[in-house]
Amino acid sequence: MSEEKTVNDRPGMAWSSPCVDNRSFLDELTRVHLQWFAAEDEGRTEDPTEHKIRKAREDGKVAKSQDVTASVVLLFSVVTLGLLSRYMFHNMIEMTTYFLRLTGEFDVTRDFGVFAAFYAYFIRLVLPVAAVAFVAAALGNILQVGFLFSVKPITPDFEKITPNFGRFLKKAIFSAEAGFNLGKSVGKVIILAFLGFLNIQLNIDRIARLVYAPFLESVAVIASLTFNVLLQAAILMLVLSVFDFFFQKKQHLESLKMTKQEIKEERKQYEGDPLIKSRLKQRMQEILSRNMIQNVPNADVVITNPTHFAVALEYKAEKMHAPTVTAKGQDNMAQKIREIANENSVPIVENKPLARALYADVEIGDSIPEKYYEAVVVVLKQVYTMSGRPKRAG
Repeated sequence: MSEEKTVNDRPGMAWSSPCVDNRSFLDELTRVHLQWFAAEDEGRTEDPTEHKIRKAREDGKVAKSQDVTASVVLLFSVVTLGLLSRYMFHNMIEMTTYFLRLTGEFDVTRDFGVFAAFYAYFIRLVLPVAAVAFVAAALGNILQVGFLFSVKPITPDFEKITPNFGRFLKKAIFSAEAGFNLGKSVGKVIILAFLGFLNIQLNIDRIARLVYAPFLESVAVIASLTFNVLLQAAILMLVLSVFDFFFQKKQHLESLKMTKQEIKEERKQYEGDPLIKSRLKQRMQEILSRNMIQNVPNADVVITNPTHFAVALEYKAEKMHAPTVTAKGQDNMAQKIREIANENSVPIVENKPLARALYADVEIGDSIPEKYYEAVVVVLKQVYTMSGRPKRAG
């Protein structure tokens, strides 16, 4: 029976295993897709630091709208065509006449001068517009990002060979940028179609009469109508590209957002670990506190409470931008500072509010804050006047 049970169980196992495997496969497939569309930048809630923005700029990552550059190029090129229309038209007539005259005389096996003529006409027709378009493209980029040259965006990165389909689909289809680009493209088509329809509608009678007009007059009318449509479209596209630029700028800053941990790491890297800096400062204060008694004889004045606080100030105009606290103490230490000051003929001035404030706000070795300048200058002037020393505190 045991063997029979085993045999009976096997079909059940054979039948149920694919079901389980299929369910596991579907769960795994669903889980992967959820990962694809999860917020990859989750936690990036902090605005980028100046260093992050500067580093991105060095790598060629800047807020730039391709529409601005394309609109500037289109506008400058259309204006150039309008200004050089007569010159280009005469060159085209001359070129057409030249080649038609050679149709019965040209031998492709021996006459190579025709190729030189073709390139000469081609350069005369294309070069002015191409040069203006090149300058306009450079101007469009400079207006947006300033002078910036970086080869980083075109440098091969082998780590990006493996495509991230989830991220691609999210950015290309399921993102604000994708929706904005779709709306922008549809809007452009509608606007250009409306401009063409409006211009043709306003000139429909004029176009209809071209059937009876001479050839050159017909060419002039069609060229004028085309130029007006292109110029209107270029101006309108340039106006709309301004909105695209601000959108791209916002998207650029969003892409550079950082996590709080990234900000902490950057601060540690470029400003030093706050904990280490705090310990170093504390250690420096301890050293200064142990040696401060030796600095009292060199002080210019000792400001007292008069009994509870004493603060020694030194000011050397050639070395210090403001008076510096060289020693301070409370109770017994204050008494010790006053005794040393008396022994070394250092002036002692009683000023209760100033003594308390300096003791609380200024550490040994630090310059006094700007808010105490006026009060300290008055004290130093008084000391210098009493001792006959030159007034350095002005």
